[in-house]
Amino acid sequence: MTPLPAATSVRFAMSQPAESNQPPRIRVRPPGPVSSRLARRLTGVESRNVTFIAEDFPIFWEKARGSNVWDADGNRYVDLTAGFGVAVAGHRNRRIVSAIRRQIARLPHGMGDVHPPTAKVRLLETIAGLSPLQDTRTVLTSSGAEAVEVALKTAILHTGRPGTIAFSGAYHGLTFGALAVTDRALFRAPFEQQLSPHVLRAPYPHPYRPPEALVGLSADLGDAALEAVHGLLDTAAGAKVGAIIIEPIQGRGGDVVPPPGFLAGLCSLCRERDLVLIADEIYTGLGRTGSLFAFQAESVTPDIVCVGKALSGSLPISACLGTAEVMQAWPASDGEAVHTSTFLGNPTACAAAVASLKEIQRRDLAGRARREGRRWLVGLAELGERHEAVGDVRGRGLMAGLDLVGDRETRQPDADLAGRVIRKALRRGWILLPGGPAGNVISLSPPLTISRELLDASVEMLDEILGEVATDRHSA
Repeated sequence: MTPLPAATSVRFAMSQPAESNQPPRIRVRPPGPVSSRLARRLTGVESRNVTFIAEDFPIFWEKARGSNVWDADGNRYVDLTAGFGVAVAGHRNRRIVSAIRRQIARLPHGMGDVHPPTAKVRLLETIAGLSPLQDTRTVLTSSGAEAVEVALKTAILHTGRPGTIAFSGAYHGLTFGALAVTDRALFRAPFEQQLSPHVLRAPYPHPYRPPEALVGLSADLGDAALEAVHGLLDTAAGAKVGAIIIEPIQGRGGDVVPPPGFLAGLCSLCRERDLVLIADEIYTGLGRTGSLFAFQAESVTPDIVCVGKALSGSLPISACLGTAEVMQAWPASDGEAVHTSTFLGNPTACAAAVASLKEIQRRDLAGRARREGRRWLVGLAELGERHEAVGDVRGRGLMAGLDLVGDRETRQPDADLAGRVIRKALRRGWILLPGGPAGNVISLSPPLTISRELLDASVEMLDEILGEVATDRHSA
């Protein structure tokens, strides 16, 4: 075991950063001996499909605060993932933690659909006050996938039509209803026989990787995608479609921002065809992209919105929001709810969610993501121009993706390169995630509270690592 220097090669300003925005400090080369022992223990008790274990991966988290995570070996990292996009107000945000402590000391669990906790009412009223939907009605759920399930159920109740149009590259979760609208063979293939046959797949207008299905349609990429949706609706199967579900910006699909005007056009199409428009904002919602919801950037108003992750910034809770008109399709409860669960409206999670939503508002985290994101994305774009391995830099707010390629001309995805960048970054004290169907996109979604100093340092870190891997490639 060889200790590494306390400082990394990334340079920081002279001012001392706050506790929650400290630079990386690597004492033991990750993964250290404690993480390695934990990995061996984990393989003896967990299904082998859940956690990827390798000699140099993963680290085991021990604690977190703000933009920082500490592993079981005492190394301090900067988390550029916000824990899968959850910690928008920072890890272990003190106001959220205080709300959890107060609630758990009084009532940690309740009977959400029989004798509801008061915290459930407070959360639903808070959501209604923030929602851009008209006369919002909400179903609380425990995971993003479950919120999508509720959205799909709502659509069929409202329209009476079982069909749904989903998009290429989409990720909506892995429960059966959500998996049916998710698009990736890795997830779908083992269960294909059990998935709904009523899902039609439309090409998502990916500006850097335009789907072949759009070739020969309108010259404008967004218009071509809308034309393809119209084409699907004009088929026999399309006549049974009652809803369209879309991520305003694809997250796990590779941080893909569609062309301007596409979402607005899709919304108009839904109005013309009497379809329910479902916006999956589980990843993008609640400030991540520079507005409370990503669809607001185009002044679009869907019928249903799914939120999660940042909703509590900590505990498992999500929600399906809908207009009163659409949600009225659910029958009134006669003592038995058609869709419910044991932990619906869990008071501790509800208290965390109320605190999280208040923090997002109080600190104007959406505005901060917009302002800091503009500057950060410029830095990332300049980095991309310097490195042949970066085919595209895209994003909005504090959500960005670096599309790594083996060749800029062919745009061939290079997942191996992305893996090397992620491992090198981890050894320097930076936590990154791969994204995109090929796993070649460096996906960045830091806490919205991250300091400008760390954002600048993240660009410098990526610049250095991409330079190193390029040298490695040429010398191989």
